[in-house]
Amino acid sequence: MSLLVKDFDYNLPLELIALAPAKPRDHSRLLLLEKKTGKISHKYFYNLIDYLQAGDLLVLNNSKVFPARLIGHKKDTDGKIEVFLHRKINLDTWECLLRGRLKENLLIVFPNKLLAQVINNNNDGTWLVKFNLKGDKFWQAINKIGEVPLPPYIKRDKQISSDKNNYQTVFASASKVGSVAAPTAGLHFTTSLLKKIKAKGVKIVCVTLHVGLGTFAPVKTENILDHKMHSEFAEVSATTVKAILKAKKNGGRVIPVGTTSCRTLESIAWDEIKTKKTKRTLNFWTDIFIYPGYRFKVTDALITNFHLPKSTLLMLISALAGREKVKFAYQEAINEKYHFFSYGDSMFIY
Repeated sequence: MSLLVKDFDYNLPLELIALAPAKPRDHSRLLLLEKKTGKISHKYFYNLIDYLQAGDLLVLNNSKVFPARLIGHKKDTDGKIEVFLHRKINLDTWECLLRGRLKENLLIVFPNKLLAQVINNNNDGTWLVKFNLKGDKFWQAINKIGEVPLPPYIKRDKQISSDKNNYQTVFASASKVGSVAAPTAGLHFTTSLLKKIKAKGVKIVCVTLHVGLGTFAPVKTENILDHKMHSEFAEVSATTVKAILKAKKNGGRVIPVGTTSCRTLESIAWDEIKTKKTKRTLNFWTDIFIYPGYRFKVTDALITNFHLPKSTLLMLISALAGREKVKFAYQEAINEKYHFFSYGDSMFIY
């Protein structure tokens, strides 16, 4: 079987890349795509409630983004080094992406008395870095000096202060800090809209998937089957497992918000859970790669953003709705001047 990356390409005018979110958040545009027919409608995100039904289950990713981009300098030469915190290894050591002239044992100085030593090259694009601070002192420094690692297509000379708020969902949990990139489909929700959705009889639950930079890594292989996804940590509570089983039993739709929530749900061994009637909290690492031909186990519909050409995220939604239908929908969005990517408009595939 051969699936080529070029089959998931499209041309996007640069002026359609969103550099800031809609205000209010739920006033972004919403493209509705019917999976079976390919029918397309154009609404606003606050109209989503009209397409949800009592008994549906909305699944949010409550992971909280932290300011993972640090700007420091070499202790010996003052040369600039950018550090992107990627994955915590232990109390004082992180797997990081680094930019600058690098070598092992390099010492990096940051503001707020934060120091780092480059331990070794992992030879996969990341480096092992050890910090002098740990625990609360480390996080206090990070929250003060760190920047939100906005995607490279949001080009700015300097990060604006509102990004730390804009690039965070209203339902992100303070106890679930761990994402280096936002689960962007959730950015469209307001507290008010969520209350209205609940009042309609739609149940809302959360999963946690800490979004790593690997989620947005480009597919560098010609055949997508040769691409390897980075692992990301996920958690699904017993309450959420029970709610999903109940919704399925009662004929309600399970609707993940974003590809991160979708990948989390599809990573679970549902047949085993139903057989053993397990309703426990699940913690696991997932590197699931969903592309056309995949059979969804639990996802019935999906709220998602408009994704980069040739991306694994575009492949996922093509698996759900069909590649040709998605290709047509994206061209329609371009014709209608929708805004694309993290701060852009949204889709509801149902």
